[in-house]
Amino acid sequence: MNFSPCYSRRHFLAQQGIAGATLAIAAMCQQVAEAVPPKPITTPTEFDLKPKSPHFAPQASAMISMFMQGGPSHLDLTDRKHELEKRHGQNYPGDLKYDNAAESSAKLWAGPWKWQCYGQCGMELSELVPHLGSIADDITLIRSMHTGVNNHGQSIYAMHHGRITAGRPVLGSWLTYGLGSESQQLPAFVVLTDPGGLPVLGTDCWSNGWLPSLYQGTVIRPQEPRILNLDPPPKLAGPPQRAYLDYLQKLNAEHLAARPFESELSARMRTFELAEAMQTAAKEALDINRETAATHRMYGLDQDATREYGTRCLIARRLVERGVRFVQIYTSTQQWDHHGNIMAALPSTCKKIDQPAAALVKDLKQRGLLDSTLVHWGGEMGRLPVIQNEKNVGRDHNTYGFSTWLAGGGVREGVVFGETDDFGYQAVKDIVNHYDYHATLLHLFGLDPQKLSFIRPGGSGTLLDGQPGRIVNEILKRPA
Repeated sequence: MNFSPCYSRRHFLAQQGIAGATLAIAAMCQQVAEAVPPKPITTPTEFDLKPKSPHFAPQASAMISMFMQGGPSHLDLTDRKHELEKRHGQNYPGDLKYDNAAESSAKLWAGPWKWQCYGQCGMELSELVPHLGSIADDITLIRSMHTGVNNHGQSIYAMHHGRITAGRPVLGSWLTYGLGSESQQLPAFVVLTDPGGLPVLGTDCWSNGWLPSLYQGTVIRPQEPRILNLDPPPKLAGPPQRAYLDYLQKLNAEHLAARPFESELSARMRTFELAEAMQTAAKEALDINRETAATHRMYGLDQDATREYGTRCLIARRLVERGVRFVQIYTSTQQWDHHGNIMAALPSTCKKIDQPAAALVKDLKQRGLLDSTLVHWGGEMGRLPVIQNEKNVGRDHNTYGFSTWLAGGGVREGVVFGETDDFGYQAVKDIVNHYDYHATLLHLFGLDPQKLSFIRPGGSGTLLDGQPGRIVNEILKRPA
């Protein structure tokens, strides 16, 4: 058999396999639905990270998400329940859904920590998060988050991907696909991982899913060197590297011209170009020694407990300041998953996170960046109002009512929104589902959830994917 010089035997066989799978899928679809199939794409599609216009005037242009993997206990931090305190030690008067039934109990536990009202808004918060209290007048505290899937993996998928299943693009990928980046020298979507380990789902948390790989998150390591192999070998530095990259670009362009529908090739070429630009831009952006001593102290870089997380929060500010669209800062695997030893573990975790998180909001505000930068703090779940593990007190999972907070980027200041029931178990007023959360964030960026779509073989894919996401206008400065 004669092959075109543009195709190898492997390429031919791969095409036949894909074609066979496509025919099988099409046959199954005809048996279950009579929907009109999407029109085939007949012209090549170009994907890049150049700035793109939103669907309407945005209120936010960048986002920093501090994701508290494991599930912070809202009952001990942000959602005081007087009835829980009153009935401490009694049995919960109803049914609960446990994740770990073997260690479960029905005994209500209020926790020993004191509460205080902060700011002119009078927001009531735990003594464990005093620095959050110092920015109470700058945030919207949502006390009625809900995913309703009672384990870490599914709830993380819900908060990141829009649905509880794997294989879908995350929020950061959608934002960079829809809007591109203000910087062509730094990645559009950056992930700052914790030295204690990756989140439960690992790299799925910054996956591009079925969007082109150009929109996947770029990981910056939690220790030096934060980006491996950033510098070329000495013998290739300067003109030799330039000549090599020019030749590589020529070969790749020829290869792509013969395969105009393979977007991964184009994305790979963009990655090579970005890598070269980052040799200079990334070094400057990651160099926190350029910051003042006062800034270092504000983020807690002068203290052992807060230095590491504070450094990553400061890097996040430097990145959005230089045009990065989306930055995700993770805590380590299960750091907030306090099934036991909550008396010691929760204060320790709060100590690490509280000051740097508040400093990020203050720093953005003093630099005039908070109005255009949306800041998020929260995890995939909260905790139950009853004791788990009576010998070593902890709290089990709760995805039916938990807290998160937002600041900047068009969100109102000094607002508490939504309520859980008297025991903090279920959201009962102004419930914010994960798809409502995503619809609201896209709106703040000037994006219509229905119009921000990607054509797939089975039809258009969106972040909400048919879910009835509502824009939570009550927390917005400029409602829809």
